[in-house]
Parts: sequence; structure tokens; C-alpha cells
Amino acid sequence: MWDCLCSLWRLQQPEQQGKLEEIGKLNNPTTGNLWGRLRKKLMPVNLVRGADGMPRVILTEPKGSSAEVLLYGGQVISWKNERREELLFMSSKATWKPPKAIRGGIPICFPQFGHFASFEQHGFARNRMWSLDSCPSPLPPANNQWTVDLVLKPTEDDLKLWPYCFELRLRVCLRPGKLILIPRVRNTANKSFSFKFSLRNYLSVSDISEVRVEGLETLDYFDNLVQQQRCTEQADAITFDEEVDRVYLSTPSKIAIIDHEKKRTFVLCKAWLQDAAVWNPWDKKSKSIPDLGNEDFKTMLCIESGAVETPITLKPFEEWKGYQELSAVSSSYCSGQLDPRKVLHGF
Repeated sequence: MWDCLCSLWRLQQPEQQGKLEEIGKLNNPTTGNLWGRLRKKLMPVNLVRGADGMPRVILTEPKGSSAEVLLYGGQVISWKNERREELLFMSSKATWKPPKAIRGGIPICFPQFGHFASFEQHGFARNRMWSLDSCPSPLPPANNQWTVDLVLKPTEDDLKLWPYCFELRLRVCLRPGKLILIPRVRNTANKSFSFKFSLRNYLSVSDISEVRVEGLETLDYFDNLVQQQRCTEQADAITFDEEVDRVYLSTPSKIAIIDHEKKRTFVLCKAWLQDAAVWNPWDKKSKSIPDLGNEDFKTMLCIESGAVETPITLKPFEEWKGYQELSAVSSSYCSGQLDPRKVLHGF
């Protein structure tokens, strides 16, 4: 937890001014008006249009790693290390046409987790168009090429579905070997509301059968495969030889995802996001998911940082803040180069 808080403190210090870049204009009629508004904002962001027509911000840092963040959904869709290796999974059948959600990267679940009533599954934040945020107060403006701030505000249609006024902000910050996300939700009206929240991390792995998740042992979890029955984890690590769909409760601030074959460990560090969901659909479920390839389950693991069991309640004009830091270290649990206990407990 201390490491997470120290990283957050460093992010809040003033950055040096970067060079301003002019933002080009999209010819896509769907996003033309949005692009016109963005052109008026002098912000040092590398905003481009992908082949799919969707505007996205390209983040880079001096040591060579990169990330791509869509304005659609405020979704990180790529994170590459300095060797240009992709660290996030993207479905081979991902749908890139609104209003569908994009399966892969890091979707944002808000204001709900799961499927209830008239909401889209996991809420509506992941299939709305976000905006660049030039005033991310109390965080200082991000005047560099490795940080971007986005904001989502409700439309009239959103308020019909969920009648609460809010501002959902997201800072994405790239550092050597690390990807940091800082979500914030502000109640902008005089009526309290409650919500659930999750950062749904789709990680790229070599072979799911060679992956271990450590840090969740002995914890209680809801098993979504048996009607959300509450169970207790008995194994010393989570391994995968069948479908897994669980929400672990009151989880620690660090979780290790160890990929034996790639000799890589993802370290998930989080604060103010007390729960962690773990999901892999395995072969049978994969065939029933339209936007997931039949073999995709072999190279993906979805692990989420969230506030799921206990909703967050905001009184009028209050703000909630979360923090997530993903890092990838070259290591092998089998060879003893990395002791997961040191990752999890910091000794």
C-alpha cells in the first residue's frame, strides 16, 4: 500500500511544460464535431485517428514503452513495453463499432458491475465517448507525452437510465515498466448516490494453463458459476484448467500474476479498490461469446480492481478516488528469480 501511495503522491507533483501540438481534424462525420471541439484545446497530447475511425491518444515515454487510450469508453487498448511486446489482450473478434463495448485492453465498469435492470452490462461508461480533460483538479495539468486526462459527463439519455449528475475522470500515466490509472468520481449535484466500479484488466499471457495468481489465498470470494455462492479460497495460488469466474473480497493492495512460459510477472498494485475479479471463460464458454475467438481464452486472463461487494456512496459534491498500477517484470517463479512473497508484501 505504501508503494502505491508514494507513486500517487509523485504523480500529483507539477510536471515540466511540454511542447504544444496542434490537433488534426477528423473527417469521420460521426466524430467530426467532437474533433472540432478538441482542436480548440491546446494540450500536448498525440491525438490520432485509427483505421477504425476512432480517436485515440498515443502515450510514449523516453525509454520506449507506449500505450493507446481510446476516447470511446476512456479505454486503454494497448500497452507495449520498451521491446514493443504487447502486454494487454485484445479479442480476435473485438467489435470496434459503437455502441458495442470493446473486449480487451482495460474497460471501465461504471456505475455498476454485472447486469441489472435497464443498464447495459457493467454500466455505460465503457461505451460512451469521453472528452480530453484540461482541468483535472486537484491533480495538476498533464503537460507531457506520457500522461492523459479524460472526463465523462452524463448525457440526457444517461440521466434517464441513471438519474444522478456526476463527473467520471481518468488519468492514464505511462512510466518505464508501469501503467498507472487514477479514476475519480465526483457527485456534482445535491442528491447522494451509490455506485460500483471496476477496472477490467485483460492481460496477455502465453498459455493460461501456465499462469498462477498469488495474493488471493485464504480469501472469501463470490463464485459466479454457482449463483454467486460465497466460498473461501483453499489453494495456495489460483491456477487454470477450467472456467473461472470469481470476485475476491477485501483483497490486498498487491497481487502477482506469474506467467511461467513468458518468464514474466505482472504486479497489480491498487488502492481504494478493495475487491478483485478473476475470469477466464475456458473453451466451452468462449464458443458462446460472439466477440471472443474460440481459442482466445488460451492467451488471456481478466483480473479486475474494483469496488464490487460494497457500493461507494457519495454525498452532494463529494469525490471518490481510486488507484491502480500495473507493472511487468521479467522473471520466473520456477527459477527463483522472483519470490512472489516479496512482490506481495514488499520485503
